[in-house]
Amino acid sequence: MREATRHALLVVENCPVPHDRRVWNQARALVSEGYDVTVISPSSSGHGQDTVRERRDGVDIIRFPMPFGGPKKQDFVLEYGWAVIAIHFLALRLWFSKRFHIVHVANPPDLFFGLKWMFGWRGVKFVFDQHDLGPETYQSKFDEERTGAMHRLLLWIEQRSYRASDVVVVTNESYRKRAVGRGGKLDDEVFTVRNSPDPALFAPRQSVPELKDGFDHLAVFVGTMGHQDGAHVVVDTAHYVRSTLGRTDILFVMVGTGDAFEEVERRHGQLGLGDGLRLTGFISDDDMLDYLATADVGLAPDLDSPLNNISTMIKTMDYMSMGIPVVSFDLVESRQSAGDAAVYVDENTPEAFGDALVELLDDDDRRQQMAELGRARITGDLSWANSAKQLAAAYERALG
Repeated sequence: MREATRHALLVVENCPVPHDRRVWNQARALVSEGYDVTVISPSSSGHGQDTVRERRDGVDIIRFPMPFGGPKKQDFVLEYGWAVIAIHFLALRLWFSKRFHIVHVANPPDLFFGLKWMFGWRGVKFVFDQHDLGPETYQSKFDEERTGAMHRLLLWIEQRSYRASDVVVVTNESYRKRAVGRGGKLDDEVFTVRNSPDPALFAPRQSVPELKDGFDHLAVFVGTMGHQDGAHVVVDTAHYVRSTLGRTDILFVMVGTGDAFEEVERRHGQLGLGDGLRLTGFISDDDMLDYLATADVGLAPDLDSPLNNISTMIKTMDYMSMGIPVVSFDLVESRQSAGDAAVYVDENTPEAFGDALVELLDDDDRRQQMAELGRARITGDLSWANSAKQLAAAYERALG
């Protein structure tokens, strides 16, 4: 490793580090490139990441408390408002103790362009890492049309981040087109760093048959549980498969938490799914990987929406890396990511999703073929090694 000569500050609001695997992969990749790296993120006792300051794998982590959260609009106003204040304060305090050369902010929200205003005049460069499209995220969360004052405000805020950025980092080619088109960035100012799994973490391992608890098949959902993530679709699919199709040989497991977790719990009880659907909540990476190593199929029930259709689903990439065939709704970027490693469902209903799932579970040869195709994609063009090269190139472009 080269001696660290440049200090990079990474900022993320909506997920603690290292639980946010994209940011954590980026931070460690930058360390390997010789950067001195500090990350500011929220703390989370639920994820076991509530230490205010920590140094891990050569990365300094500074965490701030997040007392707000929830699925309602006012919850997001409180959460984002508090985060903007806390992050700008911590960045300013860090500046006086250990100056940085580049600020790398991950959205949502698109509200951290103020860091460029604060430090850009001192030569600090600004990287806008667009995890999600802000206006489309709002539209998908609250089922609102692309009209009205709020949509225009979110577009204006997004534009401030684009304009403040020296380079933009995106997750896929659909986002690249938005950055060049809607964002007005030059093509060589936009770099595609995919949501590729860490190969050291998502490595092949032995299955744990006991996790099936006597069921013949295991279908897993691993990830954030929000309405736009289709968590409720998994519950309704489980009910349809068990009650209508009579397939009580399939265990559904949902790993993770999120805004929709309580809704999923209530729905689980209302439908009387009992042991047929298991909700693990937040569990360790080791336990999560055991479920993935044991699963027969990975569930990607993200519904078609302006956001989801052009977003890369991290869960799909994780499934592929572990050799799990995927059932997904038919989304543009899901096809780009998974290719023939997934079955695509045209109709956005639990019934259609359930039919596709059962058909795949009953075809062992097809599942094996899809698993091999998925692994090949993750170790090939979609590998983290390729994404790390793009990240390094983005920093070189920003720093000149």
